[in-house]
Amino acid sequence: MTTSPDNQPLSDEALLALKTPRILTLANQKGGVGKTTTAINLATALAAIGERVLLIDLDPQGNASTGLGVESENRKISSFELLLGEAEIADAAQKTIVPGLDLIPASMDLLGVEVELADNSRRLFALRDCLERHFSSSTEYAYIFIDCPPSLNMLTLNAMIAAQSVLVPLQCEFFALEGLSQLVSTINQVKQALNPALDIQGIVLTMHDPRNNLSTQVEADVRGHFGDKVYQAMIPRNVRLSEAPSFGKPALLYDHKCSGSTAYMKLASELIRREKDANEISNNEPNNPLTDENSNADDLGTRYE
Repeated sequence: MTTSPDNQPLSDEALLALKTPRILTLANQKGGVGKTTTAINLATALAAIGERVLLIDLDPQGNASTGLGVESENRKISSFELLLGEAEIADAAQKTIVPGLDLIPASMDLLGVEVELADNSRRLFALRDCLERHFSSSTEYAYIFIDCPPSLNMLTLNAMIAAQSVLVPLQCEFFALEGLSQLVSTINQVKQALNPALDIQGIVLTMHDPRNNLSTQVEADVRGHFGDKVYQAMIPRNVRLSEAPSFGKPALLYDHKCSGSTAYMKLASELIRREKDANEISNNEPNNPLTDENSNADDLGTRYE
């Protein structure tokens, strides 16, 4: 039986609070595929149905931060300080205009993080270590999303090592397919050497246009190769999705009736179903990505830099 520090049995609510949050990294080394748009609006959709969500912006461009209305002058503590160990989750997380959705913003300082951490033997585990410290005493979030830069660099590797799963937004165009095999290969390498619990949570087709034969062909090819990994919910091309960031709002607040907002609500519902299934499986497995480590992980990590 799980007990509190004074050896009293914990209530059902307290036991629920002890659950580790689901940590998902949104990654694709190709830019312009809707990765940040998906991070913002999927996090917003989950918060809208009552989940506590944390979005960590690891992209030096800081588009996820801007898209949630947090301007650069209001980013006193960012994910840069988090990775350097100069701040903790509780210090860096700030409220957003979306109730239930907190943000750790990014700053341009992230461009120099590889230099700053060059002599740190645990530079690839910086984010994971920070999350582990925080959730050893506090688990207020049900979901954590990590928005990566459009490249396979140290920031993306930190995100993959800290996460349990990778969510891949994929634009319905030919060139988007070319980099997918490289991304999958990187995920498999990280899984083998650095984070045994990592897997591909799913692939989200973005900028889908059913009137375009190429979109239909890309959808068929991706579904044919990845099967059930591809979400049924697809994000359409939608001008309201493009307009929303300029107003510092998620599309679901900017225009909750537009086709893009509706698609993200469907995506959130599908993600919850998948995560419920994944949680049932993980409860029967010993691995915990925040605590289990490969004994040679630090040495192996050098090959990815």
